[in-house]
Amino acid sequence: MEQQTQIRVQPVDKKKIQKIWRVAGILGAITTVEFIIAFTIGAGSAKTFLFIALTIWKAFYIVSEFMHLGHEKKSLKMSILLPMLFVIFLIFIMIYQGNAIYEVLN
Repeated sequence: MEQQTQIRVQPVDKKKIQKIWRVAGILGAITTVEFIIAFTIGAGSAKTFLFIALTIWKAFYIVSEFMHLGHEKKSLKMSILLPMLFVIFLIFIMIYQGNAIYEVLN
């Protein structure tokens, strides 16, 4: 007795594939803008600010789409976002205070 198994192939979900390509396109566009900024704008605080802003934007989009945080309730989003904002604020305060101490000592 030979047992035969039948495999049924599911049709491709075109909406999911379009969403993957859309996400890849958006992340590719942001990366392209970063490269253009890197090779055209001279060093300075504006360039640094743009890089930080675009990096945070890409990180938000990656977390929103690939980690599915964008589809969660507002309370879960805030429980992740608010501590991150406090850490970023702490980093900026530490940089500012470190610079002030450096100027006083020199």
